[in-house]
Amino acid sequence: MKQSTPHLPITAEPASPVRCLGLTFENDQLRRAYFVEKLRDKLTDPEFRNQVGFPQATLEAILALSDPPYYTACPNPWLTDFLNEEPATPAANYHREPFTADVREGKNDPIYNAHSYHTKVPHKAIMRYILHYTQPGDVVLDGFCGTGMTGVAAQLCGDRRAVEELGYRVLTDGTIESVQADPAGNRLWQPYSRLGIRRVILNDLSPAATFIAYNYNNPLNSIQFEQEAKRLLQIVEAECGWMYQTLHACTKEISAHTEEIQAVVLGEQACPAWLQLGRVHYTLWSDVFSCPECTGELIFWQVAIDQTIGQIKATFSCPHCDALLTKHRLERVWLTRFDKALQQTLRQAKQVPVLIYYSVGTTRFQKTPDIFDLALLNKIEQTETTYWFPTAPLPTGYNTRQPMESHGITHLHHFYTTRNLQTLACFHDKVKQYPRALFILSGIVNRSTKMNRIHLKYFCLGGGGWNAGYLKGTLYVSSLPIETSIIEQIEDRIKSIKNAFSGLSRVAQQVIISAFSAHAIDVADNSIDYIFLDPPFGSNLMYSELNFLWEGWLQVFTHNSMEAIVNKAQGKDLNDYRRLMAACFQEAFRILKPGRWITIEFSNTQAKVWNALQAALQQVGFIIANVSALDKKQGSFKAVTTTTAVRQDLIISAYKPAKQLAKTVRTAAQLETGVWEFVRNHLKQVSLTKIKDGTLEFITERDPRILYDRTVAYLMNQGYSIPFSSQTFQIQLREYFLESDGMIFLPEQFESYQQKKQQVKQHSQLELFVCDERSAIEWLQHFLIQQPATYQEIHPQFTQLLGAGWKKHELIPELETLLEVNFLKYDGHGPVPEPIQHYLSNQFEVCRHLAPDNSTLQQAAAERWYVPDPHKTHDLEKIRENHLLREFKHYRHNSVKNLKIFRLEALRAGFKKAWVQKDYQTIIAVAKKIPDPILYEDEQLLQFYDLAMIRTKEPN
Repeated sequence: MKQSTPHLPITAEPASPVRCLGLTFENDQLRRAYFVEKLRDKLTDPEFRNQVGFPQATLEAILALSDPPYYTACPNPWLTDFLNEEPATPAANYHREPFTADVREGKNDPIYNAHSYHTKVPHKAIMRYILHYTQPGDVVLDGFCGTGMTGVAAQLCGDRRAVEELGYRVLTDGTIESVQADPAGNRLWQPYSRLGIRRVILNDLSPAATFIAYNYNNPLNSIQFEQEAKRLLQIVEAECGWMYQTLHACTKEISAHTEEIQAVVLGEQACPAWLQLGRVHYTLWSDVFSCPECTGELIFWQVAIDQTIGQIKATFSCPHCDALLTKHRLERVWLTRFDKALQQTLRQAKQVPVLIYYSVGTTRFQKTPDIFDLALLNKIEQTETTYWFPTAPLPTGYNTRQPMESHGITHLHHFYTTRNLQTLACFHDKVKQYPRALFILSGIVNRSTKMNRIHLKYFCLGGGGWNAGYLKGTLYVSSLPIETSIIEQIEDRIKSIKNAFSGLSRVAQQVIISAFSAHAIDVADNSIDYIFLDPPFGSNLMYSELNFLWEGWLQVFTHNSMEAIVNKAQGKDLNDYRRLMAACFQEAFRILKPGRWITIEFSNTQAKVWNALQAALQQVGFIIANVSALDKKQGSFKAVTTTTAVRQDLIISAYKPAKQLAKTVRTAAQLETGVWEFVRNHLKQVSLTKIKDGTLEFITERDPRILYDRTVAYLMNQGYSIPFSSQTFQIQLREYFLESDGMIFLPEQFESYQQKKQQVKQHSQLELFVCDERSAIEWLQHFLIQQPATYQEIHPQFTQLLGAGWKKHELIPELETLLEVNFLKYDGHGPVPEPIQHYLSNQFEVCRHLAPDNSTLQQAAAERWYVPDPHKTHDLEKIRENHLLREFKHYRHNSVKNLKIFRLEALRAGFKKAWVQKDYQTIIAVAKKIPDPILYEDEQLLQFYDLAMIRTKEPN
C-alpha cells in the first residue's frame, strides 16, 4: 500500500499578480512555492522543531498540508511579518464598556454546517463582539480557533449584508448603527462601529482544527468547486459504485439462481434483465452475542429491540433455549481475522448486516440482506485496495477506551467497514487532482465510521431521519452501527460546502493561521487589539483524541503535551489544567494592548472548573468586568442529557488594565488610597446599565461583594497585602462612592443611572443568598444597616436562611458568635450609637428628637446589635481576626490528613496572614487538607494557593 500526502489548494487565479508580505509574485503558485521553500528551511532547524507542543508529523506531511505564509501546519514563523505588513493606527481615546447583551445565535446556518466540529461558536455571535470591541484594520487573535469562526466573523464585518442580517444599520459612509430601545420602548439608532474587515491571527494546537479553519477562511469559487468536486465524484463512483449496489427485485425465485446471482456479483456475468439493482444509502449492522446459558449466537437487532415503542428491551428471551436475558448478561462473540494492512492477526467483535436502506430512481426502500448482499460483502472483503489509507494505532485515552474494549478497534482504519475504507481511500487519492476537495474528505471521515448509530424511535415510530450520526464529543461505537454510503456523503458535502461559500465574499487575505500552543504566540508585546477565546474546559472534551481520525487522514497529529484538559490517561488533573490555561492567559495578557479586551466563552457543568478558569485569568493580571450568556439554541449531548449541565455558555469579558493603574496604586501614599484608585478605575470599565425586556437589570460587577473579590485578586497579583476585610471594605466603599439598588457607582455615573431608573417601570434588586459564613455575615450586615435589632429579633429570620443551600463542608457557626466578632451591641449605658438612634427615631414617634443619653431612648436601644462605624472598626477587626486565626491554627496542626468540616472564613484569614508573612508552605500544607472541589470553588483560597505555589518555585 503506497504512502500518500495531501496537497492544499491554490486559492488565487494562476495568472493574477499576487502581493504577499511586501513581495510581489506573478501568480499564487509562485507565491506558494517561494514560501514552501522558506518553511522547508525552517523545518530543518532542530530548535524550531523541538518546541514543546510541535505537531507530530514528517517534514513532507507538514509542507503538503501548509499554504505558507497564510497557513502552516506547525508554528507559523510569519506572524510578526503579517502584523507589520499593515501597521495599526493607534486608536484615540479608546474606551469600551463590556459587551453585556445576551446573544442568541443558532447553528442552522450554511457556513456553520459546512464542516462539523466538537464545539463551535456561531460566527454571527462572534461578529457582535468584534464589532463592539474593534474597528476596521484592528488585529483580532483567537488562540483556540477550532474551525476558525473568528476569522470568518472578522471578514464578514466588512460585508454590508452580513452586518445588516445581525439587525444593525449601515450608513453610506460605512458607519454601523445599532438599534436600542429607550426606557419608553422607542427604537433609537446609535453609532456603534464601522464597516470593514478586521485582520485575524488564528491559532490552535490541533492541525485538524487549523486545516478546517484554513478552508473556512479562504473562500472559493463555489461554481468551480461544484464542477471539480462532481467530476471527482464521478471518477470515484465509476470505480467504487458497485460496492453500494443491492438487489431490488427479480422475476424469478432467488434461491434457485444463487450461482447466477453470485456470478453477477463477482463480475463473471452481465446483469440479466430479470434482476434489478438499487443504490445503497445506509446499511444497519448489529453486534452478535452469545447466550450465557446455551452459548447460542444472538443477533442483537433481532432479539433485543422492541419495535413497537422504539426501545431496547429490558429483558428478552434466547431464541435457542428461552433463557431470560439482559444485555449485560450477554457475552460478545469475537472473530479472529488477519489484518492485511498491519500484517497481523486481530481479535474483533463480530457484526452482521441486518437492514439495508436503498433507492431505485427516486423511491426509497428497505430490506433484509439477501444472498446478493452477502456475496457482495464477501467480494469486497477479498478485494485489496492499492490506495493509501491511515493505519495509525489508537492512543491510550479517555475516549479511545470504549471502542478498544467493546469492539477491538485498535487502529484508525478499524473504525471503517472495508467498503467505506476502500472508497474513502480512493477519494483521498483522487483529491490530488483538485486539492480543495480534501475539505470534503475531512468533512465526512467521522460520519463514515462505525460510530454512526440508529435513532430507534425515529426508525420504529417515524418523525425524522433514523441515521443519528455519531455521538458528538465521543468515539463511541454502539451495538447497532450504521454504515453510510461514501458516495452519498460526498454528494451531500458538495452541496453544503457550495451553499456555505456562496455566502462568503472572496476578499484580500487578512487571516493568518498557526498550528501550535496558545502559550507561545510569536508576536510582540502589546500588539493585539482584541482577543476572543473558546478554550477547552476541564474534562468536557478531549480534543486530541477526538481529532485523531481527521489528523490520521491529514497525516499531521496533535502533540498533546500542551493540551489544556483534565485527562487521567495524559496524567493531567485540574491543577495541570489550571497551570496550562494560566500559561495561555499569560501569553494573551502579554500581547494584548493595555486597556483592550479579551472575551472568553465558558461551557462546563462544574463550578470548580469555572473557578479554576477565573483564577487563572485573574492570576495573570486580567480584570473581569462582566459575565453574560451565549445561547447557541442547541445543546451538546452532555448539555441535553445531564440534569446538572449548563444550558447556556457563559461569556467572560475582561480587560488588561492600563500601565498607569499599576503606577498609581504603587505610588499611592497608603495602600488604602491605592485600593480606592483601583475601584474607581474598575467602575469606569463596568457597564452602567442593562435593559432586558423592559427591566433595568442588576449589574453583578457593581455588587460590593464582587468588587471586593476583584480588588483582592488585583492586589494579590501585584504582590500587595490586603488591607481590609470584606466587611470593612464594603462599609468604606459606601463612603467613597454612591450606592443605588445594591450597586456602587462613581459620582459622575450615579446621576445617569438615576435618570435611566426613573424612565424604566421595573428594575431588579440585589439578592442575598446565604450559603456560607461570609454570605451570612453579609446578610447580617445588610439587615442591621437597615434595622439595628436584638438577638431575639434577628434569630428567627436568620435561621430560616440556613437551609439546604448551605455548603456541605462549611461549618455552621452560631449566630451569637457571628454577632460578637463582626458587630457591636449597645448595652444600655452611655450615649446611644447614631445608627440605632437614627433607626429608632424613624420607627417610633416616642423616640424622636431625644438626646443620645435620654433614658427612654437608652431603654429602647438596649441589647440591639448594629454595624460599627467603619472608622472605629479596628479593634473589632482584631477580635474577629484572632478568633478566626485560632480556628485556623487548629486546622494547621491537626494531624487529620483531610478536613471534612471547617470554616471557610478561618481558612481565608489564615491564608491571608500566611501570605503577608510569606509563609507559603503553610498555605500549601493546609490547602492539601481541603477537599479539591472546595479549594477550586473558592476564588480567594484558590488564588492564595496558586500564588503560593508560584512563589515557592521562584528562586530566592
